Amino acid sequence: MVTLQLRQLSVPPGHRVILHDISWQEFEAILEELGEHRATRLAYSQGTLEIRMPLSKHEVAKVIIGDLVKILLEELEIDCEPFGSTTFKREDMACGVEPDDSFYIQNHVRMIGKERIDLRFDPPPDLVIEVDVTSKTQLDAYEALGVPEVWLYEDNKLKINILQDGKYIESEISPTFPNLPILQVIPQFLEQSRTIGRSPTLRTFRQWVREQIIL
Repeated sequence: MVTLQLRQLSVPPGHRVILHDISWQEFEAILEELGEHRATRLAYSQGTLEIRMPLSKHEVAKVIIGDLVKILLEELEIDCEPFGSTTFKREDMACGVEPDDSFYIQNHVRMIGKERIDLRFDPPPDLVIEVDVTSKTQLDAYEALGVPEVWLYEDNKLKINILQDGKYIESEISPTFPNLPILQVIPQFLEQSRTIGRSPTLRTFRQWVREQIIL
């Protein structure tokens, strides 16, 4: 059997590597070796490990969507604790995943001041954002961890996945923002940012949200 070290593995931007028959101990060792300050994203489910290297356009999209969510939460006066691309994992469920962005909303009070998360005792994030998802490994991990709401953005379209009876179903409405047309406005303003830039787009979006609150 040939043994390779992670430093010998190079994942080009926009590509992924899938490794099979990876034990939990090996997954933990890989997390330790790669460290926290890296560009790659990992997803692990039932022995399958995926290592992804996002493209720059992916990073821009995830930042803008995260900014839009934060504006929604601020203007609607919904408290939250953002946890970004934290590694969420549970050994007893043999799964772990690193979202593009994540928010504790309903459970935000429990997470104030938390520096380390143990999902045996802590709740999973209430809302997770993923950009350019092509992996079943990621969604399997989110299902196992019990993440209530996952937004998937791909090909200029947004999908809202809601957890029901342990499985995700697509929804036209976000339970977090039930009175707003999230499926339409998030892609619309993200596309606008590509034309007029991030800051003008966020200002325009904030004004739009305020108008919806008045209506």
